[in-house]
Amino acid sequence: MSFTPTAYQLVSMASGARRFDSDGWTLKFEDEPPSLLRAEYRHKQLNVREELEGIYRFADWLPIRRVLKGSSAPVSYRSRALAEALKLDNLWITFSGWWPKKGAGMHTSTFKECEAYSVCARMGEDFPKILVVASAGNTARAFARVCSDNQIPLLLFVPQDNLDALWFDQPVSDCVRLVSPVSGGDYSDAIHLSTVAVAGSDKFVAEGGALNVARRDGMGTTVLSAALEIGRIPDAYFQAVGSGTGAIAAWEAALRLEADGRFGHNAMRLMISQNEPFTPLADSWHADSRELIIDDDNRARRLVEQVAAKVLTNRRPPWALPGGLYDALKATGGTLLTVSNEEAAAAGEQFRRLEGCDINPAAAVAAASLGKAAAAGLLKRDEVIMLNITGGGAEKIAAERSLHHLSPAALIELDTPDAEIAALCEGLF
Repeated sequence: MSFTPTAYQLVSMASGARRFDSDGWTLKFEDEPPSLLRAEYRHKQLNVREELEGIYRFADWLPIRRVLKGSSAPVSYRSRALAEALKLDNLWITFSGWWPKKGAGMHTSTFKECEAYSVCARMGEDFPKILVVASAGNTARAFARVCSDNQIPLLLFVPQDNLDALWFDQPVSDCVRLVSPVSGGDYSDAIHLSTVAVAGSDKFVAEGGALNVARRDGMGTTVLSAALEIGRIPDAYFQAVGSGTGAIAAWEAALRLEADGRFGHNAMRLMISQNEPFTPLADSWHADSRELIIDDDNRARRLVEQVAAKVLTNRRPPWALPGGLYDALKATGGTLLTVSNEEAAAAGEQFRRLEGCDINPAAAVAAASLGKAAAAGLLKRDEVIMLNITGGGAEKIAAERSLHHLSPAALIELDTPDAEIAALCEGLF
């Protein structure tokens, strides 16, 4: 369909300087101090585009050049059963995943589809390079699905130990290729391999992670969904995080809603959580350290192996960058909570029993953190609370459909020389 690219400028969070994004893929300003960039849209009020499908209903606040087929938007609703169990009068759940009864139709069962449909739509039809994405699992599943459905070339990097996350309800096109660091490698190792593949290559371009405004603004549609349903900005926002990019996105979305003027004052506290025992963000926050506190790589990998929600294990998060997670928590008066595997499993079962749908391990961490915060008196009973269920319905999909798995085109040892990695990746396309 015909679509006019969204008009926006990019702002450096370090300097405040404004630049027009003329090439459609700016991730950073080379002549500015390192920082996240933020999109400033021409439309200052949220205009829901009812003529567009899924996430593209929010196109005026997405940095996109086209509309892709197959997207679904997050669904928000007021909780009754879980709210009563937690003694919260205004609990709202934003659900991203597969739950047709609620109107949720994300075939990969994760809100990472919001990222993928936004990032890939930032690429014009004549985009000259192959997209490169590193992931712990869910992001890869979403990008693979979107790129496969829309015939967009994609090179994925996912740890071998996380390959069980790469399931699909239909076969994946051969325009998608997968490379994996061998067993024992983690998400950060996948990021390293992707960086090597892109460096000096005329063929590949990095998706950019948190640096890509399209990724953050795609995830920010969860808050837009909630605010539209509630009629105002929530008082507190709960989500489990690995990099914290989704929490940064939530903060930015709330700022835009406040500037809109129709959704109230923005006092939305970020109440985010990590899965024990790998908790570098929580450790850094409670030490009030702008510098990330993290163990050496080998010990960090051992801690990652013990975490049930593998997608929450980024060793290189955007913590200290201006506009990053540290700034977001400070600006919102937020906090970081930690949750054990056992607490997350119990919360996941509670959600299934009370709300009626299975949820992914990361979402179970968020649900457990909400329960802990309520029990600890960190919330007022009448506060408007948003629980971001970032993935769910995988069991529903598995029960309804035959699943297909994506196998790696290559497994790479962690000590493989960079030149060999680059040559292998070049040869895949």
